[in-house]
Amino acid sequence: MTTTQFSILSALGSGSSLTMNELAQAMMMDRTTLVRALRPLLQNGFVASKPDRWVNRRLQLALTGSGRVKLDEAVVHWRAAQDEFERKFGPEQAAFLRRELFRVTRDVSNT
Repeated sequence: MTTTQFSILSALGSGSSLTMNELAQAMMMDRTTLVRALRPLLQNGFVASKPDRWVNRRLQLALTGSGRVKLDEAVVHWRAAQDEFERKFGPEQAAFLRRELFRVTRDVSNT
């Protein structure tokens, strides 16, 4: 699983379904890149897609039961990586770097 795929599962992990556009906006990526990252998740049954009940041409994406299991497994590894990052950089420096990454991402998405 790639970090982008982990982020997709996390975004869908709240329990609500999202349209492709909503997920692309949440992920701050274009639809083509999202489709490429989403394809294996759909093929492996981690994410399900169904037509939107209001707009038939729009798909709703949702985490499946096996997707929830996969996300829970991946979170263990993500937390271990975060813990190691904090140990190596220290909590204050790690927090600063996270803030900067979020700021850069926000600034890029607003242009």
